[in-house]
Amino acid sequence: MAEAPHFTTLGCRLNSYETEAMRDLAQAAGLGDAMVVNTCAVTAEAVRKAKKEIRKLRRENPDAPLIVTGCAAQTEPETFSAMPEVTRVIGNTEKMQPETWAALAPDLIGETEKVQVNDIMSVTETAGHLIDGFGTRSRAYVQVQNGCDHRCTFCIIPYGRGNSRSVPAGVVVEQIKRLVGKGFNEVVLTGVDLTSWGADLPAGPKLGDLVMRILKMVPDLPRLRISSIDSIEVDPALMQAIATEPRLMPHLHLSLQHGDDLILKRMKRRHLRDDAIRFAEEARKLRPDMTFGADIIAGFPTETEAQFENSLRLVEDCGLTWLHVFPYSKRDGTPAAKIPNQVPGPVIRDRAARLRAAGDTRVQAHLADQVGRTHAVLLENPRMGRTPQFTEVAFSEDQPEGRIVTARITGTAGKQLVA
Repeated sequence: MAEAPHFTTLGCRLNSYETEAMRDLAQAAGLGDAMVVNTCAVTAEAVRKAKKEIRKLRRENPDAPLIVTGCAAQTEPETFSAMPEVTRVIGNTEKMQPETWAALAPDLIGETEKVQVNDIMSVTETAGHLIDGFGTRSRAYVQVQNGCDHRCTFCIIPYGRGNSRSVPAGVVVEQIKRLVGKGFNEVVLTGVDLTSWGADLPAGPKLGDLVMRILKMVPDLPRLRISSIDSIEVDPALMQAIATEPRLMPHLHLSLQHGDDLILKRMKRRHLRDDAIRFAEEARKLRPDMTFGADIIAGFPTETEAQFENSLRLVEDCGLTWLHVFPYSKRDGTPAAKIPNQVPGPVIRDRAARLRAAGDTRVQAHLADQVGRTHAVLLENPRMGRTPQFTEVAFSEDQPEGRIVTARITGTAGKQLVA
């Protein structure tokens, strides 16, 4: 069997999805000995982590081709091309094209340009790259959208991903039918700005229209999830799906970012604090078992203690459970980096820790509330699965991996339920 290229994936689920597509492309091109680092650019720390990983891989493999791609490669190609450890730097569009990898075949690798990164803003469509899921054989991820048309002042991602592009609904439905036919019991829709799906397609359909179409056209799909959404852009059809479609899982990850109106305006977000609270209340009214995750940034420039405490209170006011807390990271090239009143690093770290502690308290309350309940649990491995709310469940005996089993929750252990 041919040697497989080594991939390191940093960052989001979409990067993980694209790694699986690239793995096939690299192998088909005969790059079995290559090392590929799929980078993230969301924070300065993510870029530092990428550089550290590149140096480590080169020490361990002095002679193998080392290819750097992903969002940090797109936004800072010169940073990575200047590293002596790096063989090639490939942009986010180029990394998904078979001809890019074919041109890197072992006998050609010395002949191509070191940097292959084009203007991501000129890309107008996103192909529905077909992969068979990753991580486990129970859950598959389907990319339905890429890029972002918004320009939040803290965010570098549009410069790494380009403008919003949607995969047509028919292509998405065909992919999901194929995955269900292969035995997957859950599909997750993924993208950079999911709620903008459809704006660039004829007739401008909405994400809710796509969700309803999938559930109608693929009746044997047991579970559908949507990943991170912008609550202010949720459309009526998606609210209808939340209310009426039990196969749409009751777990939404919200891109909230902050709980103070003035900071939200300085971030150039499109919602205010009360909008987030209203959405959470409405969604929970339609689906009482709904749980929420959320992204929240601690220490955005000019953030006062009182403004931070508005974020802290938002955890309770929205009933958030799964928090992704980001200590603010200054990203050159973003408007927020130029705001004069930057919050000191120790204060940022302290506030992030307090937010995480609030999140931990909410997780424990959620877990305690599940004891004694019965859940349909999708097994990711023989001893661990997830409830519809995405809560981990540990089993004391082996279960059939990839199957959905009915389990009674008997207790908790750490951040897991026990069945």
